[in-house]
Amino acid sequence: MSESSSRATNLHQSRRAAASGWIGSALEYYDFFIYATAASLVFPQIFFPSQNPTVAIIASLATYGVGYVARPIGALCLGHWGDTHGRRNVLLLCMFLMGGSTMAVGILPTYQQVGIWAPILLVALRLIQGFAVAGEISGASSMILEHAPLGRRGYYASFSLQGVQAGQILAAAVFLPLAAYLPSEAFNSWGWRIPFILSFFVIIAAYIIRREVNETPAFEREERAGELPQTPIVEAFRQSWADILRVACMSLMNVIPVVATIFGAAYAVQPAYGVGFAKEIYLWIPVAGNIIAVVIIPFVGTLSDKIGRRPPIIAGSLAAALLSFFYLYAVSIHDVWMAVVVSLFMWGVLYQGYNAVFPAFYPELFRTRYRVSAMAIGQNIGTALSAFLPALFAAVAPPGSSNIPLTIGGITLGVAAIASIAAFSARETYSLNLNDLGNPDAVPVPKDEYTRIRALGTIGDTRLAGG
Repeated sequence: MSESSSRATNLHQSRRAAASGWIGSALEYYDFFIYATAASLVFPQIFFPSQNPTVAIIASLATYGVGYVARPIGALCLGHWGDTHGRRNVLLLCMFLMGGSTMAVGILPTYQQVGIWAPILLVALRLIQGFAVAGEISGASSMILEHAPLGRRGYYASFSLQGVQAGQILAAAVFLPLAAYLPSEAFNSWGWRIPFILSFFVIIAAYIIRREVNETPAFEREERAGELPQTPIVEAFRQSWADILRVACMSLMNVIPVVATIFGAAYAVQPAYGVGFAKEIYLWIPVAGNIIAVVIIPFVGTLSDKIGRRPPIIAGSLAAALLSFFYLYAVSIHDVWMAVVVSLFMWGVLYQGYNAVFPAFYPELFRTRYRVSAMAIGQNIGTALSAFLPALFAAVAPPGSSNIPLTIGGITLGVAAIASIAAFSARETYSLNLNDLGNPDAVPVPKDEYTRIRALGTIGDTRLAGG
């Protein structure tokens, strides 16, 4: 095969991996986020009835966080599977677990029908969801990264998060016609179940797509050489514990979507807060924000290939957190259009400085032999901590509280500061060869050579065996 033919083949593989990661992430995160939407809109009434509406809201939002409790456990198990059995196999397993548990939520009986068993079963299924999603982003990001050419890893890896945003669009959009055209009684009785039951088609579509994905050359070479570790997570902590900690801290930036879609939705919609946004109007905020994010993400990914991973992460995190004050203020003064516009800029634009870049930055911090495990553990510890923020927000700023935007915005800015410090302390990775990733002593590709390789738009890094 000629050099030009080889480059064309490698480029085709890069695009195919990115496309499969995009579609798989979109389908799987559709499942995960329809739960988040329902937890804000209907679960307080049908699974957690209480004379005290604050208790019902906190209990419902806590079940959203429960899904993240299972994520470190899922990260440990699924990360191990991805590093010992391959990226493709772990992504198929994640998809079946997620789709099955989501369908089951759609047929759960309510509290009025079975009493305490209703919230117990809901929590159990949410735990399975959290377990399953723990391996999705780390597996998909590692797969795309290991297929991508040097100088384009940020661009290609960003498609896994573009898929996540698309999944969130579907999750919110599927509720829009139901909330708009169904009477409240019908929506609370059976309408909310439809998006969950539709997961049956998600399972079929995702399986058809992911069974066609090839394993990455980096993993296959380690497998052929007999170098796959028996306990990748042990090796990860022994060699890269500091970077796992950095990833955990940076992953606290999940606070921005938490503020925008979880606490923000409860604050705007739940009657106890007295804001009174209509459900169908408020559902357009995450839809519009994610539409913009889908457009922005590949451009930010490309920017990170030019200037590095750390600058957009730090700038985007701090700027989005600052704007959370204004977003919550807009909700507090009942200004729907101001809330929409600020949300679009906070979540759809600024937050993408972090969101578009971490799928490349996180796996680039680790060696191939334990990459999925290390990224999964670090990321899911951070997101597990951030997922309890909705319940914390509702507890420190319950209905009737004063200065809710200042209180919640202050916490959000503090969390963003922690994430930014962690990113600043990490080494830059964008110009390292694939087999040098995870090596703290690795020397970056010289700037002129890196620029030349980027311009080719092909596999400039010929050393595909992972370190």
